[in-house]
Amino acid sequence: MAHQLDETDIKILNHLQEHGRAQRNTIADIVHLSVPSVSERMRKLEEKGLISNYNAILDAKQFNFDITAFIFVEVDTSERYQGFVEHVTNHPEVLECHSITGDGSHILKVRTRNTESLERFLSLVQTWDGVTRTRSNIVLSTFKETRKLPIEQNVEIKK
Repeated sequence: MAHQLDETDIKILNHLQEHGRAQRNTIADIVHLSVPSVSERMRKLEEKGLISNYNAILDAKQFNFDITAFIFVEVDTSERYQGFVEHVTNHPEVLECHSITGDGSHILKVRTRNTESLERFLSLVQTWDGVTRTRSNIVLSTFKETRKLPIEQNVEIKK
């Protein structure tokens, strides 16, 4: 069942996307509601699954994770899918994993400390049951990286 967000919910969500640590009294000032009203709206947004988590975004380079790579992986059959997913979820170098169309069956976004650790990880991936091929692209520089969604008025949500 579709549900529409009102202008206040959209303002709250957009502010939280930019400032995840925002205090509720700050949000209350922005949306012109009381702190308890904002707290209740945020609780409902969380219950609906619209807010799934609050995270700090760390600067990978500051922690010596200097290499970002996208790895296209080809898995031979869907019977190996679950095993592949288990491998991926057990390796912290993998930041994202997506099933895709086109070249390969999955794409991984990984961060490693250097090319040597990337090479070790690639060698490991190539030993996983069902993996028939990998192709890697190393990121030279990043101009935009975000998880912010363009939430606007009149958007319908699924829940």
